[in-house]
Amino acid sequence: MRDKVYHQCYGTAAGLGEETIKKVLRNSGLTEKEAEVYIFLARHDVRKGTEIARLLRKDKAQVFRILRRLQAKGFVETTLDFPSRFSIVPFENVIDSIVKAKQEEVAFIKDTKKDLLDYMNKKRGTEPSEKFVVIKGNKSIYSKIAQIIRDTEHQLSVATTVLDLMQGDRFGVLDAAFNHPLRSQIEYRFLTEISKQNLNALKAVMGRVTKANFNLKARNPDLGLNLFPRMVTRDNKEILFFTSRTEMAEKDQICLWTNCKSLVQTFTAVFEDLWRNSTDLQAKLAEIETSKAALRGRITADAETAEEKYKKILCAAEKEIIMMTSARSLVNFWDSRPPFKEWAKRGVSVEIMAPITKENFEVAEHLSEFCKVRHIAVSQLGTTVVDSKHLFQFKPPTDQEEQKPASPFKIQVYSDDVEYVGKVKVMLDDLWRNALAPSPIMLESAIQPPTAEISAPSEGTYTYGPDRPNSPYRRLSFPIERKPGAVTEKEVLSKMSNAKKHPVKNLLKDNAVFYGKQAIAVIHPPSYLNLPEMIIQVFNMNDKSSYGAENWLRIFLQLNTPKGKAFVPVSHVQDRPVKLNLRKATVVGTPAATNTQVIKKGEFQVQAHGNILFAGWTKPIPLLQGKYTLPPSCLLFEGYGKVKSGTIRIFSPIGFAQKWEYNGLEAFVTFFHPSSKYSGPGTDGRLARELVITGYPPAPQQ
Repeated sequence: MRDKVYHQCYGTAAGLGEETIKKVLRNSGLTEKEAEVYIFLARHDVRKGTEIARLLRKDKAQVFRILRRLQAKGFVETTLDFPSRFSIVPFENVIDSIVKAKQEEVAFIKDTKKDLLDYMNKKRGTEPSEKFVVIKGNKSIYSKIAQIIRDTEHQLSVATTVLDLMQGDRFGVLDAAFNHPLRSQIEYRFLTEISKQNLNALKAVMGRVTKANFNLKARNPDLGLNLFPRMVTRDNKEILFFTSRTEMAEKDQICLWTNCKSLVQTFTAVFEDLWRNSTDLQAKLAEIETSKAALRGRITADAETAEEKYKKILCAAEKEIIMMTSARSLVNFWDSRPPFKEWAKRGVSVEIMAPITKENFEVAEHLSEFCKVRHIAVSQLGTTVVDSKHLFQFKPPTDQEEQKPASPFKIQVYSDDVEYVGKVKVMLDDLWRNALAPSPIMLESAIQPPTAEISAPSEGTYTYGPDRPNSPYRRLSFPIERKPGAVTEKEVLSKMSNAKKHPVKNLLKDNAVFYGKQAIAVIHPPSYLNLPEMIIQVFNMNDKSSYGAENWLRIFLQLNTPKGKAFVPVSHVQDRPVKLNLRKATVVGTPAATNTQVIKKGEFQVQAHGNILFAGWTKPIPLLQGKYTLPPSCLLFEGYGKVKSGTIRIFSPIGFAQKWEYNGLEAFVTFFHPSSKYSGPGTDGRLARELVITGYPPAPQQ
């Protein structure tokens, strides 16, 4: 019997030792002496109190007090005979009791977590710090989304693909919503895209949701608007968004989460724009099911007939034409020689929205002589409305078609349904109001050093000039040698994949080598943002670089200089203190030299993969002498077109030199500001998708 009882205590913990069992007992609330008596009883079966005291060589009164406490705590039982004898409660029962108690404790903490944090924050009088968190891999991403859903109190807004939704269901995201105690009170808003490929899957998911007693509103974006960024936001308090446009392999998915109020506000506004220009999802599904869509719009199979009809209705326009098209189709429209003069005689207003790129910029300028042209982000559907009576929608050209001299004329739908055409016209008008005309100041011209001579600087200008030995302005006008094609794409990729770290022990003797990505854009903010035109440059360096993995950002404003207006560095931000003084030295004399700061990684984040680079910050960045401040914002660079490789040599006025070897792309730029989303044309950004920078110390003095 004694062996059996002893085994109950020790058998399940074989090999763990007495100290481990004592630790478990202490964690369950026993004192050192109580644990000692419990273990003694496990070894010696049922015993009288006097026997226990004698064998343990302890005071009898003390042992009886310990036994009563063990009995009260449920670890010891007594017999009914007199004098009483004591035995242990089986160790298995003790373990179960401990586990249950700990589970209840954890559950209590979870249930009261929000109230406790709110109480402590009020006591401290501070808000939780605003930050970024990088989340990688589907398991971690969807676990976080499930937590966001569980924390929702009033409203949850989701913009995502059906594939994302199905993947999330595998990780319990839908279960988190189905099991939410407030699910009938929360407003769930869901945006997704419908296609022939995902129709059945979407219907199955919506069927499950419908049965779950949800206050769900679901919509499908019209006009082929992209669901980008894919996002989840709750109660205007936090947001999680994907940094890639499309789904990726599970291990490659990357999300950013932030509780920064300004950025949550920014992305909520983006969601609201998409929501406003969307159609009820159930109604859209019903249209497809009952072929109502075919009644509203007649699908045209004959391309030649469709083109003739399109041209005829355009030529006969009486009041207005509003058009949303692709970058290549903008060139095709110009080449088709539309009747601009006839439209002008009749007072026809022509408004065209298209992605403006380096390839079609000149065409956009020519078109601007006859009509209004504005830049929009890439859309999945071309649309033209004539006189609010006729609607044409076009099949988007493939990537291969975009590269051809002329894309096939592929009208998907023509409609003269007044209600339907009117609704689409309202959405196009909304897009037009938020679109911007491309600026004549392109990035390529903005970053060129000024050449105009000025005899004397006017009041309030910066007085440095390249002719002075100590001129800080030479930071912009020092010699730069550009050699497009000096290296191949393959050579740069090889250097990146075979990168070796080059430690720098002496700045004046050792070469420094950096590996990573770089992006640069000229931003033309609308006037209501109260920000000047600026150039923003972002660097994302990996751990093979001489100073390790780091990110930095530099901002340039257009200022008066002795050689005319030029973009001058006014602010520098980086996420590590490493070599901050060196970077100050490279901009000595400019406003940036006295306006540098280190922002923690959680508050300044740069993520890059493929042709996309994202940068965001949760702290305001002061610009020129406190005149301007850049609020918490985000920048997205999306490379497009053909890769162009080359080298750049930069000769610094303080003696250092750099050689850049790059694989570059033109880039669309989106600036997410708390008050508005700014979409820049493809003429305004560049992305060095792969970049190797070799830094050379000053040459020895002769």
